[in-house]
Amino acid sequence: MFFTKKGTRYNLITVLGPTASGKTRFAARLAGKINGEIISGDSRQVYQGMNLGTGKDYSDYKVNGINIPYHLIDIAKPGYKYSVYEFQQDFCKVFREITNRKKIPVLCGGSGMYLDSVLQGYRLIYVPDNTDLQKQLEKESMSSLTKILASFKKPHNVTDTSSRERLIRAIEIETYYKRHPETETNYPEIYSLIIGIKFDREDRRKRITERLKDRLKNGMVEEVESLMNSGVSPETLIYYGLEYKYITLYLLQKLSREEMFTKLETAIHQFAKRQMTWFRGMERKGVKIHWLDGRLPMEEKIERALWLLRT
Repeated sequence: MFFTKKGTRYNLITVLGPTASGKTRFAARLAGKINGEIISGDSRQVYQGMNLGTGKDYSDYKVNGINIPYHLIDIAKPGYKYSVYEFQQDFCKVFREITNRKKIPVLCGGSGMYLDSVLQGYRLIYVPDNTDLQKQLEKESMSSLTKILASFKKPHNVTDTSSRERLIRAIEIETYYKRHPETETNYPEIYSLIIGIKFDREDRRKRITERLKDRLKNGMVEEVESLMNSGVSPETLIYYGLEYKYITLYLLQKLSREEMFTKLETAIHQFAKRQMTWFRGMERKGVKIHWLDGRLPMEEKIERALWLLRT
């Protein structure tokens, strides 16, 4: 645990930022300086075989010839629907393991709800499948499903409502919460220094476009095709969103390659904007995020982070 000169104590460092901000590379280098290990806070990097589409830059974890340990990456089979509840449980287990080794956990990611579930200690409970409710909801239109979800006074589950599966699962979760009181979980006390990496809007857009072109060039379409050939259904891939959604539609010949690129590029830009909106919402709720300019040289960013840990 870190104690600053002012007496503040930290037992976790969180590195967050929108997609394509370079947060993983920064987090790995910071972990290398403080004897830390990375815990991924990305909702899609948990899946095996989903590499280019989720931005698993494994090379980022090698710092000066040393492999920085990372956790909660490649822990689930593609096709499985990993939940925030499971993430919180897995995080707690890994967090304790790292701290027991006298190392510093560094949580790194851009999935707002995953980060919030840790930093604000959501008390989550396991929600089993309700097949009867699912069958009932399958008959409803998208607009009707949206209205049903909106009817819950204070939804626990903030979700992307762009697919039927996500809407139905969200309603299923809300229905369960309504019928069952939440139970307390054995959750560790978290004292986190939170560092954000951001670029201005134009720089962010350029980085997203360049990275998308690079990943398509390096085989992202072939990755999605391989997942389909391995038995992952098109519906599930579309459920995962962004790269998997639009490349699947392209492989199903529902979009031309040009349409796929244009729609995907726009969707990623919109996703990054939503991430920043989420982070600003965290700040409004009292979460202190120390923002670093992504354009700064890496060594300067690291020095500023170390200064924050000391002061």
